[in-house]
Amino acid sequence: MPNMSVDKCVDLCTEKEYPLAALAGTACHCGFPTTRFPLHEREDEQLCAQKCSAEEFESCGTPSYFIVYQTQVQDNRCMDRRFLPAKSKQLIALASFPGAGNTWARHLIELATGFYTGSYYFDGSLYNKGFKGERDHWRSGRTICIKTHESGQKEIEAFDAAILLIRNPYKALMAEFNRKYGGHIGFASHAHWKGEEWPEFVRNYAPWWATHTLDWLKFGKKVLVVHFEDLKQDLFVQLGRMVSLLGVAVREDRLLCVESQKDGNFKRSGLRKLEYDPYTADMQKTISAYIKMVDAALRGRNLTGVPDAYYPR
Repeated sequence: MPNMSVDKCVDLCTEKEYPLAALAGTACHCGFPTTRFPLHEREDEQLCAQKCSAEEFESCGTPSYFIVYQTQVQDNRCMDRRFLPAKSKQLIALASFPGAGNTWARHLIELATGFYTGSYYFDGSLYNKGFKGERDHWRSGRTICIKTHESGQKEIEAFDAAILLIRNPYKALMAEFNRKYGGHIGFASHAHWKGEEWPEFVRNYAPWWATHTLDWLKFGKKVLVVHFEDLKQDLFVQLGRMVSLLGVAVREDRLLCVESQKDGNFKRSGLRKLEYDPYTADMQKTISAYIKMVDAALRGRNLTGVPDAYYPR
């Protein structure tokens, strides 16, 4: 297109039903993220800063440095999902403390593998959001892994392997409190935070955050530890680790597709932030001790300790 503009290229690729529009000077490329073009190695924006012929205030890239836009078209290469064709020989847990991103991790695993995940519980609202494995009995063997918040020897030993998802307790406790009082994508009200509910919740749940991880490390067979924060930061690598524990060969193109669909429609939008820190000095002291306990247990098994962001607050 001799008179190129961002809108022209994005419109063209939208019309052709491609999720990416890449501007290269006077050329417009439409396509998908692939292993040859994974969007991982970004260049300095100045290298692409060549004015568009039709819009002098926009950059249209150059033949060597592309500017890439996401169109409104969904990347469908990772949207198909089904139950396992043959009964699984092993039960793999997706274990986490409540509020640690289990539902989000299930969404990623389903997109990456193309198979439904199951659950130790039944949650109708998740079933209605497309988690079809929610209705299966957790031992059905038709799902790729099973969500569980259980801790305790007997429950843990029922599984042959586990992905253990760990999240910063300060964040996990607040997320679970919001879920308890506001639903999967809602929020607890101001009155809940300021009333008796919150301190009582922290008293009961903070110790469980620690014992949950300690129990899985102690009694779990073949446990892969994934930190929620690492999964957010480096989805491609961490999801690759999770998928290989599940024993599914996944094409890299499919993982790249997952990256572009990563949020799903049940992540709480981070907009409604509390105006103040709900954790008192006493609560912080208690939680700090639990963090140190979990950190020591991880290091004792030659695993990476908890991310630095967990403390000090």
